[in-house]
Amino acid sequence: MDDDAARFFDVEDRLARLSGLGDQLEAFSRTVDFEVFRPDLEKALAYADGSKGGRPPFDPVLMFKILVIQTLNNLSDERTEYLINDRLSFMRFLGLGLSDRVPDAKTVWLFRERLTQAGAVDGLFNRFDATLRNAGYLPMSGQILDATLVAAPRQRNTNAEKADLREGRIPQDWQDKPSKLSHKDRHARWTLKFTKAKRQEDGTIPATDLAIPFFGYKSHVSIDRKFRLIRKWKTTDAASDGARLREGLLDKTNTASIVWADTAYRSKANEDFMEKQGFVSKVHRKKPHLKPMPRHIQKSNAGKSVIRSRVEHVFADQKSQTGLFIRTVGITRATMRIGLANIVYNMRRLLFLERINAHA
Repeated sequence: MDDDAARFFDVEDRLARLSGLGDQLEAFSRTVDFEVFRPDLEKALAYADGSKGGRPPFDPVLMFKILVIQTLNNLSDERTEYLINDRLSFMRFLGLGLSDRVPDAKTVWLFRERLTQAGAVDGLFNRFDATLRNAGYLPMSGQILDATLVAAPRQRNTNAEKADLREGRIPQDWQDKPSKLSHKDRHARWTLKFTKAKRQEDGTIPATDLAIPFFGYKSHVSIDRKFRLIRKWKTTDAASDGARLREGLLDKTNTASIVWADTAYRSKANEDFMEKQGFVSKVHRKKPHLKPMPRHIQKSNAGKSVIRSRVEHVFADQKSQTGLFIRTVGITRATMRIGLANIVYNMRRLLFLERINAHA
């Protein structure tokens, strides 16, 4: 046996071992038909390029699978390039051999940027949602809305610059320095993140919860109660409120009309909107100002929480498993990042649902 043949069998043996250990990417390849994304990818790339001439150096489906790897592992472009060269599991997922050329960090950035500027992530998300529906995973049993804060690199701005940004203006000093402007995030916002006060060493619990300053964006999602798949989503600045419910977050195709959400989405405008749209509100009621919570409302909220808490699984998966974080500048790129995270979550969820069905 010559050296090339020996190397081939060694690689095959290692890949077989990876399969035996449970290669998640191999499960992705078996369960997700990535070819369904091709029409949307080619359309977006042609639009972003401004022409249909010229063949791209790498296959768009291969490049999209690289974005999936990035999202699954929370990788920078440079780290992605290195690990594709380093890991056999990544190469197998991409269909690359040891002698094949691997896209470099700049190529990955450019591909993602072209999709971002073309606004392609909505179409890609909807394409996979259609795949889920065709596989029998229809939105059922009502829907649950919630939002989570997604951190972005903090900006060090003066009070005058902050005031300009709140008014929607670009600070004069930034206008005169294009390189500085390109590194300034004009869309992310500061907000306060409230967490439950922890029990002290003497056993007492402080009367007030902790308020922690937070800078970044907010990811709003609507999941179906039956399968816990994300059906609708929206990215906003971190200071945005529950009014986003009225901006396309509700899924009218769900087989049930019930909507669960926490008190952030409780308002007369939202309640009126849901009633007119034919939805049944199970949104938590707020505690009366300076009064104790009535017993019947407290009991009702507790019953709603049992169902509403299912949405927390989505955010826990995105943050603990895939490390959701915004590395880029601006809401357009943040939307792309969060949109990819939502697509990848639905892919991971599909793998889980298919395993359950296989053992049923």
